[in-house]
Amino acid sequence: MYKILKAETLAAKIHLMVVHAPRVASHCQPGQFIIVKMDEKGERIPLTICDYDREEGTVTIVFQEIGASTIKMAQLKAGDSFRDFVGPLGCPSEFVHEDIEELKKKKMVFVAGGVGTAPVYPQVKWLHEHGVDCDVIMGSKTKDLLILVDQMKEVATNLYVTTDDGSYGFHGMGTNQLQELWDAGKRYDHCVAIGPMIMMKFVCKLTKELGIPT
Repeated sequence: MYKILKAETLAAKIHLMVVHAPRVASHCQPGQFIIVKMDEKGERIPLTICDYDREEGTVTIVFQEIGASTIKMAQLKAGDSFRDFVGPLGCPSEFVHEDIEELKKKKMVFVAGGVGTAPVYPQVKWLHEHGVDCDVIMGSKTKDLLILVDQMKEVATNLYVTTDDGSYGFHGMGTNQLQELWDAGKRYDHCVAIGPMIMMKFVCKLTKELGIPT
């Protein structure tokens, strides 16, 4: 059993949990994921690793209520446990395997949309810990749906927050913010986009025009 040490709601139907899973924490890298099962009959739910603490033996997950299983999962509290917590799974971010000194020469930008902020955070944190600068553009439909803003401020070189309705930060989408930065003379060698499919599509469309590998 894997005990939940912390459970909190970040925004409407978006939740964060810190889970005691020492073996997973000791091996995971940014970009990887885990699979949880609440009980014997529970559905297998894949979730991105949002953060980890090797010393404390904890893994942080962020999830959104979408179907029956995640709605049920949102009702779990600190002190409850998962039946299974399997990982780390998947490939780490490509940056983990690159030469740090070469990475430091690159100007990088991450574009995060909605819950996509959760998998962006551990990558930016890892780069920050290794002395690599990167900018982050993170956005949502409205201020109430923004997550991990304070945490991202601590690890991003420059953080640009956008909302579709203008209720917080830049009024517009991440692509609008990226275009404005480009027009103001900002240049990037690499872009990583994580978020809704339609958001990633338009980020790629723009970065192709600007010549930024994405």
